[in-house]
Amino acid sequence: MPQPILIRDAAWAVLWDAAAKRQTYARGVDILLSDGQVTRVAAHDASAPPPADTEVVNGERLLVMPGLMNIHTHPTTEPAYRGVRDDHGVPQHGMSGLFERSQAFRLDPAGQAAAMRLAYAEMLAAGVTSVVDLSRPFPGWLGIMAESGMRVWAGPGYAAARWGMEAPQTVTWLWNREDAKRQFEAAKQMMKEAEAHACGRLTGIVFPAQIDTVEEEMLRESIAYAAETGRAFTTHIAQAVVEIQEMIRRHGETPIQWASRIGLLTPRSILGHAIFVDEHASIRWHTRSDIGLIADSGASVAHCPSPFARYGEHLQHFGKYRARGINLGFGTDCAPHNLIEEMRLAIILARNASRDLAAADAGSVFHAATAGGADAVGRGDLGRLAPGMAADVVLVDLAHPLMQPARDPLRSLVYHAADRAVRRVLVAGETVWADGRPTRLDVREAAGILAESQARMLRDAAGRDYRGRDGDEIAPLSLAMAGAN
Repeated sequence: MPQPILIRDAAWAVLWDAAAKRQTYARGVDILLSDGQVTRVAAHDASAPPPADTEVVNGERLLVMPGLMNIHTHPTTEPAYRGVRDDHGVPQHGMSGLFERSQAFRLDPAGQAAAMRLAYAEMLAAGVTSVVDLSRPFPGWLGIMAESGMRVWAGPGYAAARWGMEAPQTVTWLWNREDAKRQFEAAKQMMKEAEAHACGRLTGIVFPAQIDTVEEEMLRESIAYAAETGRAFTTHIAQAVVEIQEMIRRHGETPIQWASRIGLLTPRSILGHAIFVDEHASIRWHTRSDIGLIADSGASVAHCPSPFARYGEHLQHFGKYRARGINLGFGTDCAPHNLIEEMRLAIILARNASRDLAAADAGSVFHAATAGGADAVGRGDLGRLAPGMAADVVLVDLAHPLMQPARDPLRSLVYHAADRAVRRVLVAGETVWADGRPTRLDVREAAGILAESQARMLRDAAGRDYRGRDGDEIAPLSLAMAGAN
């Protein structure tokens, strides 16, 4: 166990009020972390000596808050899309570039490992202490998770189909049902290996990759397996206009309605995105039942604003889902993996969608990024600061210029400072981020390795793309090269 830590006289702290089920502010408190837990929270007592062999942290210029929960992310691939996906989209696909990128680009294992290291470092820098990693496994995947020091839900993805294209206006589903069975069995083994890891911070999460790429029988088997093993379940659903159109073609109802009918919506289910519900302006299906189905089932939604905002789309809207009783959490989905910036963007998009200032605010998005995410993965001891909770703690520097004046430190953090003011991050009382760098995770060579792997990915796309284009044709540079015709 790490050395006990006493944070003395914290200027501000975000504490959990269990009776009211909400986050609250406190000032001038002492917080003791020991044996991996928050063991005491009390008004500051200057006369009380600290316990023996305890690190004492002066909290007079600190905001102390629970670690953030990132419940939907793809760290082994998304950093490779820097400079590629940012302006990329296909108008015929509702502006989404997902399907075109998926059929053309493949990142090699060296690039995946480097991408993962960089993404995990980004998450730590923004105060994330728990992450749901949704990836295709590669050698070393679990090892990097353990090295990071974070709590990680390992979601080894599996699917029976991959996306292809024949023309800009089409997407095809290329099925391999036998391979899906092999992938599912491999995923089960990988989850067991994660939970047996000596670090004790890895958990499996059942992850059939997309609602449209996994068939009904396997989806039913997946949710049953999650229930049988006590694990959370997640899948991508209602994430693209193309997906909605295809699922309606197959089943005559929206993906949310079909998922409800076959038993996928349960309190252990995390719905990745769930943006394009029946009443969404880009769908306008004849029903208005999807949001109610999610709420009534007790399922959670992993809200990732950035990737959709780049296409001109958004959840409509955070406040509506929340008011209906849906448990919301946050994910980063794509790079940059900055959960605090996602919180800010969620507020802005919700207010624009509703023309209502009350649709979202700093308090509501912070709840989603902490307690909401913890509830989604079934961990009531995370995302909260109170005695008996896990000692997953973030120390924010109130003296940072972007935090000043610190009249309302959460607003300063969410609207202004973001990761720049995060000073120290602890998981189970162990420091995993300090002084602007991870304490355990080795990222020294990751950027160079990723750059080389990205170059190969872009070059080799010509052999996969339906039109034989390389990456520079699929996603041209933002400016023309000087001297080019």
